[in-house]
Amino acid sequence: MKPVVGIVVSNKMQKSVVVAVDRLFHNKVYNRYVKRTSKFMAHDETDDCNIGDRVRLDPSRPLSKNKHWVVAEVLRRAKMYVPPSAATASSELGSTAQQAATKSSA
Repeated sequence: MKPVVGIVVSNKMQKSVVVAVDRLFHNKVYNRYVKRTSKFMAHDETDDCNIGDRVRLDPSRPLSKNKHWVVAEVLRRAKMYVPPSAATASSELGSTAQQAATKSSA
């Protein structure tokens, strides 16, 4: 088997991830390319993969009933949305209220 590249779709297990790998093949009857997705369970020793990361998997010996791949490297990290904290939001609201009060009194 050769290494495959896919997107992490689940990391809820300890030291394991589920990776979706897309492949295209040509359907001769309809003369179209068809996309199929395969999901592989992979071993993540350092447990640093997050959902949405693009990873490269290498084949390995069977590690469990369904796990026959290991995460070789993280090619691209997912962009994580971090909401602004409540403290900064309240301080910004307070400063704008103070500015409005000073403008109205002046």
